[in-house]
Amino acid sequence: MSTDYLEDIVIGTVLEFGEKTITREEIINFAKKYDPQPFHIDEEAAKKSIYGDVIASGWHTGSVTMRMMVDHMVNERAALGSPGFNNLKFRRPVRPGDTLRVRSTVKDVKRSKSRPDMGTIYGLVEVLNQNDEVVMSFDSLGMIKARTTGGQ
Repeated sequence: MSTDYLEDIVIGTVLEFGEKTITREEIINFAKKYDPQPFHIDEEAAKKSIYGDVIASGWHTGSVTMRMMVDHMVNERAALGSPGFNNLKFRRPVRPGDTLRVRSTVKDVKRSKSRPDMGTIYGLVEVLNQNDEVVMSFDSLGMIKARTTGGQ
């Protein structure tokens, strides 16, 4: 496995990866610990909600997404973490039995002016279900080491 540095990242690159099927038990267990809203943890209450069944917490979906990103993309890069993200959208409910995967698109790459040994990858991350419906999206910011301190 080779490590990608700032100079290796190409604007327009699209990566699709991961596959995680979300179970009812996982939804309820995660939500009981981190987001105990009735439509996440109580099957009877969820049936009466606008969702008709339990749905995954958006934070659960985000956690699953982060795991897939680390397993399939981040660990292959000279990654330095992230200062955050923008425009997080929970676009569709994630339901028991949904199988999720990630599509990551590189939108821009910039070398740091103050720290030329590193830069930032700007991307769009979309999480899709088994029907190719986007269930979550966000604009990502990823810091990455540069191989050199010169221009790209």
